[in-house]
Amino acid sequence: MQSASKTSARLIWIFSLCYMVSYMTRINYGAIIAEMEGATGFSRSLLSMAVTGSFITYGAGQIITGIFGDRLSPKKLVTFGLCVTVGMNLILPLCQSPYLMLAVWCVNGFAQSFIWPPLVRLMTEYFPGEAYKKATVRVSWGSSAGTIAIYLLAPAIISLWGWRWVFVLSAAAGAGMILVWNLAVPDPGRPQPAARTSGGGVSAFLSPVVLLAMLAIVLQGMLRDGVTTWMPSYIAETFRLSSEISILSGVILPVFSILSLQAASALYRRRFRNPLSCAGLIFGIGALSALALWLLSDANAAFSVLFSALLTGCMHGVNLMLVCMLPPYFARFGNVSTASGVLNSCTYVGSAISTYGIALLSDARGWGFTIALWLLIAALGTAICLLAAKPWQKKFEE
Repeated sequence: MQSASKTSARLIWIFSLCYMVSYMTRINYGAIIAEMEGATGFSRSLLSMAVTGSFITYGAGQIITGIFGDRLSPKKLVTFGLCVTVGMNLILPLCQSPYLMLAVWCVNGFAQSFIWPPLVRLMTEYFPGEAYKKATVRVSWGSSAGTIAIYLLAPAIISLWGWRWVFVLSAAAGAGMILVWNLAVPDPGRPQPAARTSGGGVSAFLSPVVLLAMLAIVLQGMLRDGVTTWMPSYIAETFRLSSEISILSGVILPVFSILSLQAASALYRRRFRNPLSCAGLIFGIGALSALALWLLSDANAAFSVLFSALLTGCMHGVNLMLVCMLPPYFARFGNVSTASGVLNSCTYVGSAISTYGIALLSDARGWGFTIALWLLIAALGTAICLLAAKPWQKKFEE
């Protein structure tokens, strides 16, 4: 029993580390985009095309690899994704055109999609029932840890060697992860087909309540990744801070996301049975944070960072409910990995819309108007989750 417990703890740490490295090799571009804008002379909208393109390919790839994860070895899928993303991180610094950067980062986005759905498939296999809820929270910490690492290290790397080395060192971390992953993770091989109940397949995702959940995930993605990507630029432009300082200020966002993941998990396990009800409450807290940010948008840099962190932290909590806690409900249909891929792809539909849209809006209408739109998105997400809560319970929890 003790040996099994140690094995489970080891796997959780490895999965978390893998997810952390995947973030380091994916969000590094967005984290230093303000520095790249000044160093390369390319405009914000041109540079942001690569981030938007990677979100699109990542989201589309989630559906494909989600299906693969139910049919192929999840360990091999993760290895493939890491190998390609290492290569793209090494190629990106050599690109002399924003259009080449776009092409490379689109490939990187697709490669990254080979990581999360197979991870969910592995977690549902190794951590059944209540253990899955605890495991997925701890593995989700990896995204915040990776974000913290990039936002802490990037300013120092830029000061010492320039922005290109952020990608080189991220690739080195990815190469190390490939080695650890293949040495330490057991290969479950091809997943065994689960017993399917009626209503599975495509029809499970065309249910009105599932479509509402998917729309809420899109809105969550618009806020989570849109605010995270552009908060350093917002701080730099509004309060006239250097790009290194504004990038460093982004560290507080993932710190809050870790706290939010813990709070959301505890709230769900102790107070809620329905993940959509819990997501609605967290979305509502995010709306209040967006309101405070809008009212104080140009008053004080510390307040702006604080409420941006609260907003993105809440969206990480919503993501935990809607992207991590919903896929096990599809186990009876035999498509947990597919569900994970489809639901997570919705996040990156929102990410793609907001990352490029925020660049255009902030240039054309200013940050005050942009933040007001964040408030409306959070309020809409709250309403959708609360509206869908009872139908979800009737369809999946009866």
